[in-house]
Amino acid sequence: MTTWIFISFLSFTGFAALLTWWITRRDERSSSDGFFLGGRSLTFPIIAGSLLLTNLSTEQMVGLNGAAFNDGLSVMAWEVVAVLALIVMTLFFLPRFLKGGITTVPQFLELRYDRTTQSLGNFIFLIAYAFLLLPIILYSGAVGLSYMMDLQALTGIDAPVSVFGNTVPPETFLLWLTVFVIGIMGLLYSRFGGLRSLAVLDTINGVGLLVGGFTIVFFALNRVSDGQGIIEGWSMLKEANPERMTSIGQSDQSVPFSTLFTGVALLNLFYWCTNQQIIQRTLGASSLAEGQKGVLLTAALKLLGPIYLVIPGIIAYHLYSDTGITADLAYGKLVFDVLPAPLTGFFAAVMVGAILSSFNAGLNSTSALFSLGLYKHIINPKGSEEQVVRAAKVFVVSVAIMAMIIAPILAGQESIFKYLQKMNGIYFIPIFAVVVVGLLNRRVPAIGGRVGLILGIVVIALGYFVPGFASMLASMGIHEFHFLGIVFALIIVVMLIIAQLKPRAEPWQIVNTEEVDLTPWRGAKWVSLILFLLVIGIYLAFAS
Repeated sequence: MTTWIFISFLSFTGFAALLTWWITRRDERSSSDGFFLGGRSLTFPIIAGSLLLTNLSTEQMVGLNGAAFNDGLSVMAWEVVAVLALIVMTLFFLPRFLKGGITTVPQFLELRYDRTTQSLGNFIFLIAYAFLLLPIILYSGAVGLSYMMDLQALTGIDAPVSVFGNTVPPETFLLWLTVFVIGIMGLLYSRFGGLRSLAVLDTINGVGLLVGGFTIVFFALNRVSDGQGIIEGWSMLKEANPERMTSIGQSDQSVPFSTLFTGVALLNLFYWCTNQQIIQRTLGASSLAEGQKGVLLTAALKLLGPIYLVIPGIIAYHLYSDTGITADLAYGKLVFDVLPAPLTGFFAAVMVGAILSSFNAGLNSTSALFSLGLYKHIINPKGSEEQVVRAAKVFVVSVAIMAMIIAPILAGQESIFKYLQKMNGIYFIPIFAVVVVGLLNRRVPAIGGRVGLILGIVVIALGYFVPGFASMLASMGIHEFHFLGIVFALIIVVMLIIAQLKPRAEPWQIVNTEEVDLTPWRGAKWVSLILFLLVIGIYLAFAS
C-alpha cells in the first residue's frame, strides 16, 4: 500500500512542477516588480487559485479539522466569516491599494504616515512571519503527512534513532526530517521563481486540493454509513452527535457565537485585507476589475470550505474519539484510513503543494518586506534592481532555515490552529487598526500610526502573557477574542485623540500612480450582495 502511495505522490508532484516551469519559463524575474508582483499581470482565475491555496495550507487542513474534532461545526466561522472580509477587500481596500501602486503593507504605512512607521511595520511582519507563520506551516504539514503517508512504514524507521549521540524517538526524528525536506523544497521553489510561478503552481495544486478534499468527505461519510451512501452517513453523523452540528458556538468552545462580531471578524479582516502574505496576490492584478473578480471568486469558493475543512474533523471525532488520538493528528489518520492508496498519494502530493504554497507565499512576502523595505531604504538605498532581488533571495535562505529549526519545537500544542489564531492577534489587530484609521481619517499624523502599533502590541502581549493581567480578564469573563476587539477600539480612540491634539498640516490623499486600470468590475456590488446573503443563510440553516 505504501508503495502505491509513494508512486502516486511522486507522479503528481513532478507533474505540477513540470507544468509550472513550462507555463512560466519565459517570465521576467530580474526586476522587483516582476519577481514580487508577477509584473502586475495576474488575471482573476490565477488570483483566485493562488489566494485559495495560499490560505489552504496544512494549518487549515490539519489545524481547522483538528478544531472541528474538538468543537464541531461552529469553527466554520473561520471559513464563512472570511467571505465578508473578502467583500470588504473587494469594495474598499483593493481599489485604494491599487490606486496607490502599493507593493507591501509597510509601503502603505510609509505613504500614509512616515518612514519610521514603515520600518516598524516591516519589523513586525518579519518577526511574525519568521517566528510564527512559517514554522507553523512546516510543523502542521509534517504532522499531517506523518499519518497520511504512514511515514514510519514507508521509511522503515520504527525504532529510536541516534542523532549526534542522542537517542531520538522515531516519530520525533521523522518530524524533523519531514520539516527539513518540505522546507528545502519550498526554499527552492521560492528561490528560483517569482510570484507568477508560485501563483501558477498554486492554481494547479488548488484544483487537486478541491478534488481531493471533496473525495475525502465522500469516502469518509461512506465509512460512517458502512457503505450505505453519503446521505445515510450524514444522517448518522447528525443523530450520533447533534450538539456538534450547530453553527452557533458555545461559550466553552474556541469560537463562541458572540466573538464573530469582535475578534473573529477583526482577525478575518486583517488576514484578507492587509496581510502581506495574502494580499500580495491581489496587488499583482492586471487591473482593478481582474482583482475584484479574483477576490470574489475566492469568496465564493470559501463558502465550500466547511465541507472539506470542518466536516472531516467531525467525522474523525465520530470514528476516533474513543481511541485517544489528538485533534491535530486526526485528519491525517482519517485520510490514510478512508482513501484508496493511489488517492492517498495523490492527496499527499496536493497537501505538499499546499504547504509549499503557503510557505512560498510567506517567503516571497518576507523577502519583499526585507528588500523593498529595509534593504532598499536603509541598507543600500542606491542599490540596483538586480541587487534588490539578489538581497531578497539571500534573505529567503536565512529565514527558511530559521523556520525549519523552530518548527519541531511547536510539538505538544493542544491545538495548533487555536495557537495560531491567538498568536496572530498580537500583530494582526494593531496593524489593521492603523491601516483602517489611516484610510478613513486623513488628519491622523505619523506619531499616531507609531503609537497605535506599539500600544496594540504591548497591551495584547500583556493580556496574553502576564499572569495577573490574564487572570483579571478571565475573572471578568472576557473571551480572548473580545479582548482583541477592545484593544482594536482602544487603538482607534487613541489615534483619533492624537489627530485632534496634533493633526496633520495637510489632509493626506492617495496619489493615483496609474499603474493599472482602476475601472471597477460592473458586477462587483451585486455579487458581493449575493455572497453576503449566502453567509446569513448558511448560519441560519445550521443554527439549531
